[in-house]
Amino acid sequence: MPAPTPPPPRWFTDTPDDHSQWYVERFRTMAAQGADLVGEARFLDALVPPRSRVLDAGCGTGRLTAELHRRGHHAVGVDVDPVLLAACEADHPGPVWVQSDLSVLDLATHGESEPFTGIVMAGNVMTFLAPDTHAQVLARLRAHMAPDGRLAIGFGLDRGYPLAEFDEHCAAAGLALEHRFATWDVRPFRDDSDFAVTVLVPAAPTPR
Repeated sequence: MPAPTPPPPRWFTDTPDDHSQWYVERFRTMAAQGADLVGEARFLDALVPPRSRVLDAGCGTGRLTAELHRRGHHAVGVDVDPVLLAACEADHPGPVWVQSDLSVLDLATHGESEPFTGIVMAGNVMTFLAPDTHAQVLARLRAHMAPDGRLAIGFGLDRGYPLAEFDEHCAAAGLALEHRFATWDVRPFRDDSDFAVTVLVPAAPTPR
């Protein structure tokens, strides 16, 4: 019996049909106006050595993947939305672009079998995932990490995904907390923070 098909990403079912193209044009306009769209890429760049293998999980229009590529990393951007990936390829030649649902991510099947030293998931991607796939997505990201790798995830805390639940999912996926900030420019995290940027590393094996 074939494996069940994972549920589709929430944004495919909860947004209008033309939302993806609107999103593309929004970021193209912001870029043309000179907006700073790469703060999360600067953050990840500071976490990893030069010329690292880096993954942008839920890359959207490719703004971070492209900046990481420009900084000399081997950058791979993954998204499930073909409209967004078409914009990535048109606007940002150079990085590797892969269409995949993060809950079943297997980049070896796309020619990217080596692990990643840095992974970033920005843009509130965790809060847009299909229900009940958060832990599965984290486990698939963990499977793509190098032993000394780091995973940086940021999302708003007012979007229905409690931070305590996120921490439980991280632990279940074999990920350990290294740092937590309130913003991508590393302001301290406090109890009243409305955003969390979490840096995770592979958890140490449990002693037998």
